[in-house]
Amino acid sequence: MGENGQQRFRFSESPLWDLQRNYFEEQGLNAWSNDQVPQYITSNPMIATAYAEMIFGFLQDQSDRGENSDPVIILELGAGAGRLAFHVLHELCKLRDYAGIALPPFRYVMTDLVLKNVKIWEKHPAMQSFIREGLLDFAVFDAVHDTELNLVVSQASIRPGDLKQPLLIVANYFFDSIPQELIHVDDGKIFECDVLVELPNNSKQLKLSEVMEKMTLKYERRRAIEYEEENYQYHNLLKLYMHELEDSYILFPMAGLTCLDRLNQLSQAGFLLITADKGDHRLENWKFAEPPQFIHHGSFSLTVNYHAIQYEYEQKGAKSLFTTHHYKNLNVGCIFMMESPMCYANTRLAYRRFIERFGPDEFFSMKEWVDRRLDTMGIQQILAFWRLGGYDAEFFIQSAKHLSDLLPEMNDEERLDIQRSIHIMWASYYELKQRYDLAMDAGLLLFEMDMYEDAKMFLETSLSLRNDEEESVPTVFYCLAICSYELGLAEETTKFLRKALVLEPEHVEALALLNALNESAG
Repeated sequence: MGENGQQRFRFSESPLWDLQRNYFEEQGLNAWSNDQVPQYITSNPMIATAYAEMIFGFLQDQSDRGENSDPVIILELGAGAGRLAFHVLHELCKLRDYAGIALPPFRYVMTDLVLKNVKIWEKHPAMQSFIREGLLDFAVFDAVHDTELNLVVSQASIRPGDLKQPLLIVANYFFDSIPQELIHVDDGKIFECDVLVELPNNSKQLKLSEVMEKMTLKYERRRAIEYEEENYQYHNLLKLYMHELEDSYILFPMAGLTCLDRLNQLSQAGFLLITADKGDHRLENWKFAEPPQFIHHGSFSLTVNYHAIQYEYEQKGAKSLFTTHHYKNLNVGCIFMMESPMCYANTRLAYRRFIERFGPDEFFSMKEWVDRRLDTMGIQQILAFWRLGGYDAEFFIQSAKHLSDLLPEMNDEERLDIQRSIHIMWASYYELKQRYDLAMDAGLLLFEMDMYEDAKMFLETSLSLRNDEEESVPTVFYCLAICSYELGLAEETTKFLRKALVLEPEHVEALALLNALNESAG
């Protein structure tokens, strides 16, 4: 027990990790609703396309090696809201169908620590076609302890040595949220850092997210000679740190490394890791590193020591790819822990094209810039950025009002491009609990463009997706009445007008049209 009622813990064994775990178990997928826990940066269609291209390159490489019979398992760790998995599979299937070449079979397995998340993914409407095709399965997986995968849909188990193809691991915002060790390197010696945790006095009355935000932490170091002994598992790495670093606090990803080691045992052929996070792979960026700063966003996250992961697996013969330029928000890496990693040319070329040359980090930086200047952009700039982002729904929601304002300036080709883009967006839309109604916004914009058949379809979809507690909008019924009138659907026109008037009895336009219809009928 520390001073002032603080409790002292080894960093990796502190109650911080229990709070984190309890938060996600309590919240389920609500943790990602309206970006309470950030998901856009690692789950948007653009990063999913980059991943799908690398996975497709890997499948090509395996096919070129004659490995076409056994399935490739694509394992996503901590799949969160499920949006990344959906977008990756959606794009991967498009690549497969477009290319029309022989590839090994593949199955995407989404995992999470929380059982109720797995059950929600399994029932999500967007996932059903992939499940039916045998492309998607699910598993509860504890990254700190589990040694096998028990699949939900197929009821199969994957145990050590079962896989003949390399395991393809996807880990986005994963290593930053599982337990880590904290060490301090100074004067050629290793110290372990304990954390003194003081929870707020009224912690039992607070939400878990509030407890994590208001708790206070203090670090105290103690000599840890066991890290310096030659028989220590990571001796060479820590010897490098002792030689190269001074007065540096190092987050050491012990749980992450042991998790990868256990996953490596599942396959006879090693693994390919695709990962993205806030994390440094350059040793120089850990020099004189300050104590870790907790980033709060409902839960919390830390910076990942990608250098340690890269170093350890390169010592075992792996090939790693990280960008030669410095990252700003998101560091995307790829580690080939397989025999002859340089033989995977298609995978490496995909990394070069979709990460190194221009990748998710650059896209997110551009999006931050675009978000501040959206009202100044013309239609061609909006369409170009929308295409670059993979026709992302969130960007459309942001730009819908501005697109409406630009309608008088648009030519027919630009209107047709907007129509086409809306349909592409809708086909790749993964619904989460959000504040917006995508179908309604799409329908209203199409209505303004006099594209009545499409507008009617989207507005009716919006109504069908509303639950009983959500209030209907009279404007939607009135627009549906106009669409029906323009399409020559007299009965539906009257039906929608009456529904609009139930909600707003003094709706002037609806009253006028209904009276006109009654007069013409009489």
